[in-house]
Amino acid sequence: MSDSDIMIIGIAGGTGSGKTTITRRLIQNFGSEVSVIHHDNYYKAHHNMPYEERAKLNYDHPNAFDTDLLVQALKDLKQGKTVTCPVYDYAIHDRTDKTVTIRPTRVIVVEGILIYENRELCDQMDIKLYVDTDADVRILRRIVRDVRDRGRSLESVINQYLSTVKPMHEQFVEPSKRRADIIIPEGGHNRVALEMVMERVRAHLNSAAKP
Repeated sequence: MSDSDIMIIGIAGGTGSGKTTITRRLIQNFGSEVSVIHHDNYYKAHHNMPYEERAKLNYDHPNAFDTDLLVQALKDLKQGKTVTCPVYDYAIHDRTDKTVTIRPTRVIVVEGILIYENRELCDQMDIKLYVDTDADVRILRRIVRDVRDRGRSLESVINQYLSTVKPMHEQFVEPSKRRADIIIPEGGHNRVALEMVMERVRAHLNSAAKP
């Protein structure tokens, strides 16, 4: 498989914007043809830092990520190599000892809030989607998700949102959508935009299947 056979799709947007919904739709439609890499799994490891200190870190700043490692993974995938990705645990605010193996499928989705902030990472992508959803909807979704799935308290979610998530969104995430090719209002609920994306992926898969 050559790098021209592989399409890399970026899906960015603020927290709770609906990135995961679009990612799931791609997997539902194209199954094993799609691999997904989450930028969140590339949070830097802080094994030697106490939990209390890790909890205070700003996880919404570009420096919180080991983005260079993700860029190298995408370059390797384009060359037909299988890569090993780290796994991050939100409950302990740290990278785990587990890894995920990603193979070079026809379509690779890169998902995360800050994936367009880094120019070199952007350059690896063939299509850049930005999911644009109202802030009040996003914070409500984040509260539900973090309390239900990540073991956080309501107070901690609100404090984190006000202290780092909101200001970092305004400073880094929102401006980065200028680098997007397609802006999708309301994410997975936008059927017209979603079908356009699906059709573009179908066209790529059909062309890659031809001898």
